[in-house]
Amino acid sequence: MRLWHLLVIAMLRVGGAIAQPVDTALPEAVAQFGPADAPALLLRSTTDIAVLEPAITAFVGANPGVAVTYEQWGSNALYDRARAECMAGTGGADALFSSAVDQLVELVNLGCAQPHRSATTSALPAARRWRDELWGVTREPAVIVYNTRLVPPGDVPTSRFDLLDLLRRADQRYAGRVATYDVEASGLGYLFAFVDSLEATTFGALLEGFGRSGAIATCCSAEIIQGVSQGRYLIAYNVLGSYADSAAAPDVARVWPADYTLVLSRGYMIPRAAAHPVAAAALLDFLLSTQGQAILAASGLVAEGGAAQAGAHDTSARPIRIAPALLVARDQQKRAQFIRRWRETFPNGQGG
Repeated sequence: MRLWHLLVIAMLRVGGAIAQPVDTALPEAVAQFGPADAPALLLRSTTDIAVLEPAITAFVGANPGVAVTYEQWGSNALYDRARAECMAGTGGADALFSSAVDQLVELVNLGCAQPHRSATTSALPAARRWRDELWGVTREPAVIVYNTRLVPPGDVPTSRFDLLDLLRRADQRYAGRVATYDVEASGLGYLFAFVDSLEATTFGALLEGFGRSGAIATCCSAEIIQGVSQGRYLIAYNVLGSYADSAAAPDVARVWPADYTLVLSRGYMIPRAAAHPVAAAALLDFLLSTQGQAILAASGLVAEGGAAQAGAHDTSARPIRIAPALLVARDQQKRAQFIRRWRETFPNGQGG
């Protein structure tokens, strides 16, 4: 249950797993939690099943009359499916849980969500809820990860300025050995890069450095972290810290950038045509409860739960607010311009 391979459909029932044929039109993975004869809430998420499994298992354990069908999707495919179902007025998921929160903000803005209000959701800070239709459940930093065996301690970048220095080194030690998300393939990668472009005076210099050094842009957190662990990449930039924690990959460590650290809250939305909105709301309240947050923290999805690491970095933490401002990232013209600029740095997914 710790390994879930992309584009391989795996059906998991309590007590056993059933392999299904590969089909790229289907979710990357599917799991069933709870009694087979109970009404099943359909949760579509970008989160690896193995990461969210403890929280879902606890939820169905506390609600024995409910089951959860969990579908793991890539962020862009999840958005496309949800938008198409919304426009057609057809049913689909009962809940969406995505790291690409700008995509969920757009869906809410299009009228694709339904509201829910409880004491638990009302207790969220304003930066983590919008219109009682979209809620930020987690708190996850975007970090720099590196190979502890191959990167000397003196080279470990503690800020974007340090990373720039490495990219400019005359000996080219890091040429072709630095990775980040491909903004076309990864909705999360696009969000991080777009917010970076608004926040960082270093963004233009980083793009130049990535291009000059032949940095690699690739699709997925798991692939990036595995590449760092194996030494194909020495350093990776803007990787979601929760995956770096949960991967248990050897020789991988992470750094919160000292200049600033983006902090993401994965968004939870109940689609307008959800067949089981009450169960979807109950799952949301559970994930936001003290018990749910403790379980998510143990899985690396809530930064405050691990070794008080958030407290040591609060001065540099910059939460990505769940708010209409994220619609700027969804503007088609701005997105096209941003991706065009990205392609100049990473032609065919690779720099240089």
